[in-house]
Amino acid sequence: MRFLGNIDAKLDDKGRVFLPAAFRKVLQSSGDEGMVLRKDVFQKCLVLYPESVWNAQMDNLRGRLSRWDRNEQQLFRRFVAGVEPVTLDSNGRFLIPRRCLAQAGIAQDVRFIGMGDTIEMWAVETCSPDFGDEQDLGEEMQKMLGIGF
Repeated sequence: MRFLGNIDAKLDDKGRVFLPAAFRKVLQSSGDEGMVLRKDVFQKCLVLYPESVWNAQMDNLRGRLSRWDRNEQQLFRRFVAGVEPVTLDSNGRFLIPRRCLAQAGIAQDVRFIGMGDTIEMWAVETCSPDFGDEQDLGEEMQKMLGIGF
């Protein structure tokens, strides 16, 4: 499953938004019907996980954190406490809870960004269209991959 590209959309008065058609096609072809919405742990954005991706992440996280360690159990609890199940209606829309909109600073305009197996949702006004310049990206990639040093 590969969500790619970025697409801008608008919330309606009820806080619903259309999942972009390109992303709906990827979701449908994967066989996933539902999604899970959560605030990102690093950035001021929301992340949509197809159910299969979310379940795999939960299995991985649960397998790494002990239920019998107070701190690890609290970490797991904090991660899953802010989750919202998402179901698309017959028109391809879904409701974003007000709490989630506030967490991401989304008022009206939303930018969907395909991140491979997940989709990020950003407030358009706070989301840089290119997330920095290309030279910085190249240098960071070289550093991260250990190339050229």
